[in-house]
Amino acid sequence: MPIITLTTDFGLKDHFAGAVKGAIYSELDNVRIVDISHSVSPFHIIEAAYIIQNAYKNFPDGTIHIIGIDSEQNPENQHIAVKLDGHYFICANNGIVSLITRTILPEEMVEINIHNRITTNFTVLDVFVQVASHIARGGTLGVIGKPIKEIRDITGIMPVINNDQKQIIGNVIYVDNYGNVVTNITKKLFEDIGKGRDFKITARTASFTKIYNRYSDSINFNVEKSKREEDGKKLAVFNSSGYIELAIYKSNPSTHGSAATLFGLDYRDTITINFE
Repeated sequence: MPIITLTTDFGLKDHFAGAVKGAIYSELDNVRIVDISHSVSPFHIIEAAYIIQNAYKNFPDGTIHIIGIDSEQNPENQHIAVKLDGHYFICANNGIVSLITRTILPEEMVEINIHNRITTNFTVLDVFVQVASHIARGGTLGVIGKPIKEIRDITGIMPVINNDQKQIIGNVIYVDNYGNVVTNITKKLFEDIGKGRDFKITARTASFTKIYNRYSDSINFNVEKSKREEDGKKLAVFNSSGYIELAIYKSNPSTHGSAATLFGLDYRDTITINFE
């Protein structure tokens, strides 16, 4: 049974997500549809890229991923289908899969060219569903598109390393549901540049001199619970996706605040690591 995932900025109030699912079921008798997220911030390509990068690898090979973010076709925003790491991605050519292609070379890429056969003003519902259904039936990418050699990259989100290798300047690329702040600095980059040296992470008024591997590693469980620093503790952690994340332990943005609100951080804000 083919699996088709959906990642969009449609939200759940409107009919869009349900309409796309209905269109897929109308095309395919035997299919499983999985919602990755419909809560991506509107038109937020990097947020969607981070989500899909960390979700797709948990699905079996052959899974088809529809990504409906900034997907309206125009002369500067064409549609693509990419076979990558054993998976298929259908999206706009706006850099949304470039976080994956930076480390894994695509197996096949095409610019979708079936638009003249479909009357539409809702491309995810019509074009993307048709392409996904074609792939699910065993069809090849060459039938629905022309081969291309490269796709658009997301620019301006790579960390900068100074000449003497003593500083990494990164940025916020994602704020999660708990208000924790994900940077674009990976554990690998941190270790390659840091080489075990002491360091200080600075993000506006917040600073950190230690990075934990798990959130709970920041808590001293040998101290009696009533006396230990726990809820509301700030920390830096290597998250499950391999990025440095700034967090508040067990934060709840709707009550006592989060890393994003308490540190005053948002998308693209600067994070600096200085090594001694």
